[in-house]
Amino acid sequence: MSLRFSVVPFVLFLAVCLPLNKVLGEGGTSRNSATPVNILLITSGCCHDYDFQTKAMQLAMDEHGVDAVWTVVNEGGNGTKAQIEFYKNPKWAEGFDVVIHNECFANTSDADYIRGITAPHHAGTNAVVIHCAMHTYRAAEIDDWRKFLGVTSRRHEHQSNYKVDVTKKDHPIMKGFPDGHITAKDELYVIEKVWPETTVLATSKSEKTEKDHAVFWINKFGKARVFGTTYGHSNGTFEDEVFLKALTRGTLWAAGKLPVAKSAE
Repeated sequence: MSLRFSVVPFVLFLAVCLPLNKVLGEGGTSRNSATPVNILLITSGCCHDYDFQTKAMQLAMDEHGVDAVWTVVNEGGNGTKAQIEFYKNPKWAEGFDVVIHNECFANTSDADYIRGITAPHHAGTNAVVIHCAMHTYRAAEIDDWRKFLGVTSRRHEHQSNYKVDVTKKDHPIMKGFPDGHITAKDELYVIEKVWPETTVLATSKSEKTEKDHAVFWINKFGKARVFGTTYGHSNGTFEDEVFLKALTRGTLWAAGKLPVAKSAE
């Protein structure tokens, strides 16, 4: 693993160069496998250990044999409201196969700023959305971000070890995911709405209401493919090999680097 630091503050470039067949399974190959997956990770904000989570994602993809080049943007501090400079460039998303959103800014509500983020995705920039990305821009009156996510959530329940029920066992992202897997201690997000273009891949049941809530899903947002999970609060989750494998496969799927049957897309 090699590290290269750019001259731009708070932006880290990480190159990982290994074959994809380990994460894809025996005999698996990636479309454009000779080309690394170009990943942009946006991370920071309230309430989580983002440095740990970033390292865990990078190491997991390395261990699963993913050929990846990372650009990590950590701006905005650790509060609940920020407008990061990186997004203010209208071409911020150009050149990336997939953008991972792992930021947490619930009280940022400026509509023009938010649409400057969602517009490149609607035009075709693929994405992964993790945990508090679901509550980011929660204060906004517009629904653009929530349509992009594929779910609407404004609150979470207590931390616990939740059982994951796989609802789409044939989807390539969930390959090898053990049905009934018990999570590390994490928060269950209350899903108020599943948007029409969203396909739920797995759910967990509320210990308070016994209602099932989506915890892994895919979404079509304009021309973009989006993979999402509400799990990812605790460092324990980012040490869970089952979670990390699903996150890795979901990232490759969103980037168009995971071979899929046509019916599963």
